[in-house]
Amino acid sequence: MSATASAAGKARADRSAPAGPDANRWKALVFIALAQLMVVLDATIVNIALPSAQQDLGISDGNRQWVVTAYALAFGGLLLFGGRIADLWGRKRAFVLGLGGFAAASALGGAATNEAMMFGARALQGVFGALLAPAALSLLAVMFTDGKERAKAFGIYGAIAGGGGAVGLILGGFLTEYLDWRWTFFVNIPFAVVAAAGAYFVIREPAGGRNRSPLDVPGVLLSTVGLVALVYGFTRAESEGWSDSLTIGMFVASAVLLAAFVAVEAKVKAPLLPLRVVTERNRGGVYLSLGLAIIAMFGLFLFLTYYLQVVKGYSPVKTGFAFLPMIAGMITGSTQIGTRLMTRVAPRLLMGPGFLVAALGMLFLTQLEIDSSYAGVLLPGMLLLGLGMGTAFMPAMSLATLGVEPRDSGVASAMVNTSQQVGGAIGTALLNTIAASATTSYVADHIGGATSRSQQQLVQLQGQVQGYTSAIWFAVGILVAAAAIALTLINAGRPGGTTVAGSADETVGDEMAVPVAMH
Repeated sequence: MSATASAAGKARADRSAPAGPDANRWKALVFIALAQLMVVLDATIVNIALPSAQQDLGISDGNRQWVVTAYALAFGGLLLFGGRIADLWGRKRAFVLGLGGFAAASALGGAATNEAMMFGARALQGVFGALLAPAALSLLAVMFTDGKERAKAFGIYGAIAGGGGAVGLILGGFLTEYLDWRWTFFVNIPFAVVAAAGAYFVIREPAGGRNRSPLDVPGVLLSTVGLVALVYGFTRAESEGWSDSLTIGMFVASAVLLAAFVAVEAKVKAPLLPLRVVTERNRGGVYLSLGLAIIAMFGLFLFLTYYLQVVKGYSPVKTGFAFLPMIAGMITGSTQIGTRLMTRVAPRLLMGPGFLVAALGMLFLTQLEIDSSYAGVLLPGMLLLGLGMGTAFMPAMSLATLGVEPRDSGVASAMVNTSQQVGGAIGTALLNTIAASATTSYVADHIGGATSRSQQQLVQLQGQVQGYTSAIWFAVGILVAAAAIALTLINAGRPGGTTVAGSADETVGDEMAVPVAMH
């Protein structure tokens, strides 16, 4: 790259951050990454501790799902609102406040003496998580304006966003087995305190990024209630079935509310979600393909946890460690493959193949049987899945906030988190339902030939594995669809234009100043 072009690129980057690159941006990344790890950990760490907590607090089988659902509903439902608050108040303030609230809610959960206190604490964690997560991602978006640096920062963030769930399984296993389930809540407090203190002293928010227009109250109400209805519909479908009248009612209500939300957003002067954020084809493609990939992945976490613990008899700690190859794959895909190629090739050429490699990993896992060897089936499957997801996540995270006007960066970040949260809720319910019906039909077909008790138990286990593999086949299809969407919808980075994937210094200054829709 010529010296003139380099100087021009730097000048453009400087315009988006008047005082030049933030000297503390790498320190800030440490605290932002720590906060993201805490939020992602929380999605899985409590799953491992749930049986112990249920017994201690006397939570009924019918109510236990609310420990997970209360968090998912509050988090998924309030993310857009949280993103808008970050744009309105300032991202640093929203980030620090979100961390403080999350720590207090975690302390409440760890000290819970009954189910109501536990459900309330989980809902509060979701509320503050919804404030903190979009603020974290949008801080990254406005602090890292140089292409190569942005690639590295989002590589680290993407690895944490993808691998944090599996880390939660390991940590949850250790804390539950060797300490007490309450520590799966208390462990958040040091994370939050360190991240909040660090952010307070280190983060300097670029000037001119606030969106001070009045809050769109109808938009807040319609989006929150619509998303809550959608997430609750899927979680209810898992426990009560798809034909349950309340489940159907929730889906209908969600469709009506979200359609009304889109109509309101198109008309109001200062919308909660400016439609320009989602209708731009690159961002729309990212939200859609990422949501689908998360549907496939969340379901898989659940099945593999059950397969390892129930079928293979692994302890919680051993189960957590069994997921390590997936984490290693994600970190490698994100920080090595993704980061090195992101400034050289178009994002869709990382996302599409990444999702296909993950689908190949899933294909390995469709071969699971009761006596499958870890090294022969699970290890290669998990490695490929991690590599593919890590490679795809990184450009997705960056592209979702690239080219967004600074005043919209909180909302654009919230949409990434919303597609992940809603995708996670849908994935768990949808794939669980497929697995349960496959298990039921397998057992019904084979139980007649089982005469002894041990044979009947074997048929039950075979039925469970049959259920998991049926659902994993479905997940393979979902990942292939995610790859197709990424390859067809996302067109940023085409050679010969002002692109995401050109030379780093030249292009990102342009991208931060010019909406991607200009391509």
